[in-house]
Amino acid sequence: MREKGAKRHRPVTFRARKSQDRREEDADKVDLMRETLDCSAPPAIVQQSPRPPRGVGWVIGAIASLVLFALAAIVIGRALGHLRFADLAAAITQTHGAALLEALCLTGLSYIALTGYDIAALRQAGARAPLGAVALASFASNAFSFTLGFPLLTGAAVRYWVYARAALTARQIANITIVVSLTFWLGMASVFGLGLFFAAEPLAAIDHLPPLANFLLGAAILGSLGYYCVWASLACRSLRLWGRVIALPGARTALLQLALGVLDIGCAAAALHALLPLESQSLDFAAFAAIYVFAALVGAISHAPGGVGVFEAVMLGAVPAPSQEAMLAALLLFRAIYYLIPFALALILLGSQEGAGRWSGLVDAFRKTAARGGGA
Repeated sequence: MREKGAKRHRPVTFRARKSQDRREEDADKVDLMRETLDCSAPPAIVQQSPRPPRGVGWVIGAIASLVLFALAAIVIGRALGHLRFADLAAAITQTHGAALLEALCLTGLSYIALTGYDIAALRQAGARAPLGAVALASFASNAFSFTLGFPLLTGAAVRYWVYARAALTARQIANITIVVSLTFWLGMASVFGLGLFFAAEPLAAIDHLPPLANFLLGAAILGSLGYYCVWASLACRSLRLWGRVIALPGARTALLQLALGVLDIGCAAAALHALLPLESQSLDFAAFAAIYVFAALVGAISHAPGGVGVFEAVMLGAVPAPSQEAMLAALLLFRAIYYLIPFALALILLGSQEGAGRWSGLVDAFRKTAARGGGA
């Protein structure tokens, strides 16, 4: 009787387990659909499509980068050919301390705005991290990506190193990196559009376009940004970016992204503007900010580390200055203040974090060893 009862009981147990597994699979599918369709949910990666093969577009991009870098090298070479290094050194030493202090303060404000990028991205990703970890991740990752270039490699690696210690998943860190990059480019587009819109006439003397063309181009960029905010707020939207599909933020987060981007890029441009010779500072700031964004964009397209050389070549050719030595002195000081000093600080902070972690582990090991010895 026991054997028969056992035989009868086995298929019932198997069926129950099988139905339970089916119910769990269905629940997982429902959760995934809710996460995908619900705008209030974090922007989880709802699909990961295979990367397209490198074709004609990749070749054209590589050629364009090489051409831009070669043109920048020609411009820099001509400038250095007529450069008087004694005048350059004099221009650097004659820079007022107040201008250096102003550039340092504006650089600090720019990096604070960059920290806001990560805070907004964390909120959008539905993740939490200590404020100190957020500040370190933002500052160090941006300092690395600005100086070394390739932000999706350098900046993402630093963010992963910091946020992984704050118990964030790789999926969340990937979302944060994408949202931060989107915020940066929205800020670039906003500043460029504002410059073209409000400084159409000063820019016409530099880009040799009719003022109306600059005005209409700026209006089109600003209109596109406004359309993006409205479009993102009306329904659940997603964006395919770098082989991934992510949910876009709503209206409030989109407006916050634009505000943080304008603050960041505006402060960075103002830091360089403060270092310019007095004759160059007479240029309308909105026009100068548009030139700054264009130079940074060309530097990013060239794929030169930190846009070095390309950025300077565009600024030398576009911004009026009493001499090339005076303009190059401002660019070198800006490169040191906005790029090299934060990069050095980021190295120190990351090294101290790693050293503190290893030191705490060593102290714990000593304590355990002492406790064992005392117990013996």
